[in-house]
Amino acid sequence: MKISNYIKGIILENSDERPFSGSVLIENKHDVFLKEGFGYANRNEKLAINPSTIFAMASGCKIFTSIAISRLVEDGKLTFDTYLKDCLDIEFPNFHPDITIHHLLTHTSGIPDYFDEEVMEDFEELWREVPMYSITSPDAFLPMFQNHKMKFEPGIKFSYSNSGFIVLGLLVEKLAGVSFSEYIKNNIFKVCGMKNSGYYRMDQLPPNTALGYIDDKESGSWRTNIYSVPVVGGPDGGAFTTVEDLSLFWKALMGGELLSSCSLNTLLTPHVKSNDSTSYGYGVWIMTEKDEILKYAILGFDPGVRMHSSVNIKSNVQTHILSNVEQSVYPIVSLVDELFNDNSTHNIDNYS
Repeated sequence: MKISNYIKGIILENSDERPFSGSVLIENKHDVFLKEGFGYANRNEKLAINPSTIFAMASGCKIFTSIAISRLVEDGKLTFDTYLKDCLDIEFPNFHPDITIHHLLTHTSGIPDYFDEEVMEDFEELWREVPMYSITSPDAFLPMFQNHKMKFEPGIKFSYSNSGFIVLGLLVEKLAGVSFSEYIKNNIFKVCGMKNSGYYRMDQLPPNTALGYIDDKESGSWRTNIYSVPVVGGPDGGAFTTVEDLSLFWKALMGGELLSSCSLNTLLTPHVKSNDSTSYGYGVWIMTEKDEILKYAILGFDPGVRMHSSVNIKSNVQTHILSNVEQSVYPIVSLVDELFNDNSTHNIDNYS
C-alpha cells in the first residue's frame, strides 16, 4: 500500500461526526507523501477542494507579522528591546511604560486583548458592538482595547494576545511607510513565490477560495463565516493561503531567504513556555521535549477555520493542513507525527 493511500484512509476513517473538509500536504525535502483535497470549497455549488484551494489562516499568519518586525530590526529601525512608548505615537493611557517589542512578540506584554480567550469563548460576540465590516485596517481595532487596563505587568507570564500583534502591525506601517498588507505582500509573499496568498476581503474572495462553514449540530443546518470574522485580515490573523504556498513559505524561511541566520535563530528561539511541552518564539509555536526542539508550528482557529502548518525537526517532515470547518485537525497531525517518528512501530518502507 502506498503511504499516501494509508494516510488518506486514516483521514477518512477518523473524521469525527462529519467528513474532514480541507486540503492536506505532507512532504519532506525529497518526497510528497500526500497532497490532496477533501470535501467542498463551496457546498451550494458542490465545488471540490483541491491542493491549490485557498483557505483562511486565522492566527496562523502571526508569523508574518513577526518576520516583518524582524526585518525592520535588521534594517536598524528598532530593536527587540525598544520600548513601545518610544516608537509608536499612539496614546495608550493605561499601558505600562516598560512594554517592549519582545513582550509584544511573545505574548508577555500584559496589554488587554480585544478577544481575551481566557474570558470569552465566542469570537462572534465582538461584532455586537463593533460591526465586522468596519474592521478594514489595523487601527480599526484600537477602540476595542486602546483605553483598557493592563492584565498584568510586562514580562510576568505568557497570555495570548491578539491586541499585541495589532500594535506590532501598526508599528510596521509607521516604520515602513506602507500598509501592513502591502508590506507582507512585497517582503514575504513575493519573496517566497506565494502567488495564491493575500489579505483578501471576505466579500471579494478570489476564485478557488474555500468558504468557511459553521455547522449547527442540533439543527443540522450551516452558514458561512462571512459575518463572523473581520471583513479583511490583519497583523493578528485573517490572511489567506494554500498548502502549496505554506510549503514555499517554510522552505524560504528555513532556507534564509526571508531573514538573516541571526534573526531566524531569534525568531525560532523558545522565549516563553505556554505549557510543559510547548513554547512560543516570535509568532511561532515550538514543541519541545526535555528542552529539545521537536517541531515548529503555526496554528489557526476562527469560526469556520482550522489550520496547522509545521516543520518536524527530527523527521524533516512538513505537515500543512487547511480546513474550512470547525473540526480539529489534531488527529491528522498526531497520525503524521506517529507515522514518521523514529521510534514508531510503522516502517515507511512498508508503504512505498
